[in-house]
This record gives sequence, C-alpha cells and structure tokens, in this order.
Amino acid sequence: MIQSAYSIVSGTLLSTQPLVRRSAISLLLAASALAIALLIGIVGPLIALAFAAVIVAGALILYDTNWGYVALLGVLYILPFASLPFRLGFRPTFLDAALGVLVFAWLLKLVTADPAYPRLSTTGRSLAGSARRIVISPIGLLVGLFMIMAVFSFVFGTAHSRPTTTIIRRFGEILLGIGLFFVVINTVRTQSDLNWITRWLVLAAWACGSIAVLFYVIPEEWTVRALNQLARFEYPGGAGALRWIEDDPDGTMRAIGTAVDPNVLGGMMLLAAAVIGPQILSPRPLFPKWLSALAFATVVLALYWTYSRSALFGMIAALSVPALLKYRRLLPVGAVFGLAFFLLPQTQDYVVRVIEGFTGEDLATQMRLGEYKDAFILIDRYPLFGVGFSGVPDIDIYLGVSMFYLTVAENMGITGLVLFLLIMAAFFVVFLRAWRAGVATEREALLLGFCGGILGALVSGIGDHYWFNLTYPHMTVVFWLFIGLAVATVHIEEDSNEME
Repeated sequence: MIQSAYSIVSGTLLSTQPLVRRSAISLLLAASALAIALLIGIVGPLIALAFAAVIVAGALILYDTNWGYVALLGVLYILPFASLPFRLGFRPTFLDAALGVLVFAWLLKLVTADPAYPRLSTTGRSLAGSARRIVISPIGLLVGLFMIMAVFSFVFGTAHSRPTTTIIRRFGEILLGIGLFFVVINTVRTQSDLNWITRWLVLAAWACGSIAVLFYVIPEEWTVRALNQLARFEYPGGAGALRWIEDDPDGTMRAIGTAVDPNVLGGMMLLAAAVIGPQILSPRPLFPKWLSALAFATVVLALYWTYSRSALFGMIAALSVPALLKYRRLLPVGAVFGLAFFLLPQTQDYVVRVIEGFTGEDLATQMRLGEYKDAFILIDRYPLFGVGFSGVPDIDIYLGVSMFYLTVAENMGITGLVLFLLIMAAFFVVFLRAWRAGVATEREALLLGFCGGILGALVSGIGDHYWFNLTYPHMTVVFWLFIGLAVATVHIEEDSNEME
C-alpha cells in the first residue's frame, strides 16, 4: 500500500506531461500555503515558519537523501544545540529533526523502491537499482553488536537510576548517531554522492570555524549579544557563555563559536582540518586549491584559539596520515611549522600550556588525573557492563571522566570498550587493505582525510570525552559519519574496480 501510494504521488509530481505535473505541484503548493496560513492563525508566525521550513526540507530529503546530509551537516557544525520552538513531551532539537528525517527517508526508500520506476537524484545517479540492496560492510556486525550493547547497558542502568526525559532523548541521539554508519554506507554509493556530501561538509565546517574566529576577534559584548540572540533556541546566552583558560575572566579567552565548549569546537575543527588538508595537494580537489587553503587556515586558526591541547595533538595525528602515506613533502613543512610554534613569541603562552599538560602542573590536568583515578574505581566495581548512562548505584562514585575510552568503559563496561576497540581495529584493517590495493586519484585525498580524521579523534579522545557523551550527542554523530564516509569510499573503490 505504501509503495503504491508513493508511486502514484511521485508519478504525478514527476509526470512527463507538463499539464499534469504543473497541476499537481500547484495543488501541493496551495495546500501547503493553506496549512501554513492556518498555523499562523493558531500557533503564531514563528512555529508556522519553522513548520514551513520543515516541509520544504523534508520534501527535498525524501526526494533525495543527499539533501538530508546537507541539513545534518548544517546542524552539526553550525547549530548543534538548537531546539525547535515547540514541545512533544520534550523539546526536540534540530539534531533530532535532521537525524530522524534522514533515517526515515532511507527506510522509506527501502520499502518503496520500485526497480521498474528508475529516478535520478540531484547528483545524477539512479535511485531505483541501489535502494533495495542493503550494504552491511565488514565491520557492520561489530557496529550492530556495539549498538545492542549500548541499549543493554542503558536498560541495565535504569535498575539503579531512573533516566530523565532529556537523558532518554540524548541516548536516542547517540544511538541514531552510531546507526548513521549504516545509513551512510547504504546511501553514499557513487563518487558523485561522496563529492556532494564532502563539499557540504567542508562548507559547513568552514562556516563553523569562521563564526568561531569572528566571535573571538570582535568585542566581547558583541559576542555576548550574538549568543543572546541564540538563547531563544535554548543556547546558553550572556557573558556566562564565554570561556577562559582555567575559568579565569582575567586570563586568555578561548574560542567557542556556536559549539558552546572550546574543547568540542577543537574536536570539530580537527576533523575539518583532516578533510580539507589533503585537498590542498590533491590533483583532483573538490574546490579550487586557494579556496581549500583559505578554509584550512580558518579552521586551524579556530582550533588554535580554543587552546585545546587534545584537539591540537589530534589534528597533528590526523594530518600525519596523508603526510606519511601520500604527500610526504608535507613532513618538512610540518617540521617548520612545529619549530615556529615552539619558538615564536606569540605562541609562548600556548607552549607553556602544552608543557604544563605533559608535566601535570596545571589545574585542568590535575583534575583529569583525579577523574581517571575515580573512573578506575567505578570500572573495578562494575567491570562487565558498566553502570549505564543515567547515574551510578553508589554515592561515593560518579559518572564523568575526561577520556573517551574510560567514558565508554564507565557506561558500557569492559565489554563495550573491547567491542569499540575491535571496531576501530577492523576499520583500520579495512582502510590499510584498500590503500595497499590502490585507490583512484579522485578518492585518495577523501579516504586519507576521513581516516586521518578518525585517527585524530581517537588521539584527542585520550584527553577528552565528547566523542561519547550525552551532553554532546552531535559529536558522536559526526564521529560515526566520518567512519561511514570512509567505509563508503572503500566500497565505491571496490565497486569501481569490479566494473572495470
């Protein structure tokens, strides 16, 4: 029934007869205008405008899931914490809407795909033949087990701590974020799909970095005023939203952009730098090289001004992948920049901060070491499945540690951590096998960028926890988006080799 209705509607809207097509589109627009007019009268213009935007975005995404990635990337990098102006028992976020519509669009295409009715997407590929073929990938089974383990740990944790509506919603976002891996490898099937999504990823990340740089250089009161405008979307506003090193307002301010937390912004920028960097040297770049260089400089500057040491070392690790495997002329350039970083007078405060981190002299590092000690106590008491995501059973322990891996172990136990490490090991095995087998020129920079970004995230995860944290579910989404794009790149390469 669903497939039949879908075929009738799409066949009418895309009819080869101009009169039928124009009449159908006119009726649809008239009905939408009437609905929006009624909403303006009933609930006000703001909600009506949001509803209209959702209609347009939903129609585009249902027509072609690639538009869903555009919406998702815009939310992830520009408004990750924004909430919609209404409640559904809870206040849904832009991230909920973007993820939900994208996943729904993919599932709908699985149900309604009709091989007898081929249709082209905005990228020029045929949607009919590929929609019914479900791709799992070599690491898909492990990812599925990790998701099941997360659900088990969440349910297990409710026995000692009842979750709030917010915790349930954010856990759902994290689960959808991990599951995005399967959506990506099943919808990104061609080089044009991959190029389309990566271009929008670069543009969204560049916009994010530009906002962060702008907020950092303009007067503080202007930044506060801009953040106050976002408060209507439940963003933290006022001067309290600004961040400084050691929380000292008389010290050095840290860049936050719209990411709320400087360390989170640093993580977002390191992934962006990993993707944009190889484009500067690629013989088949997605953008003019001068534009890629400008975008790269912007995101690196934004990362630098976050003063996030874990993100800085993560970016170095991310860029080492293309430097070691393909663009070895980057190594002396990197050495020069590294030497300049340690010698220039303008960077000495940053150098001191890095050295204090290694020696454990600063307050932030000392607090991290204390968190690590407390986390090991929790894991020692609940080693197999952790304590879940909503709370702890004992009053002398707590959830929360500034390390990605210990966070996974606290929530899901050693079992969950081992599963995650197996996924990462399998991921890099897939990457290295594909690289040794040879990758086409148009995919080299993309594969190196995505895999470098994942390595950088894993390195930064030693000192930060945002890649798997209920407070920052969008970071889990972007992490698994990168894994999915890397695996999709490998699959496209394999399909290309089979067709030759």
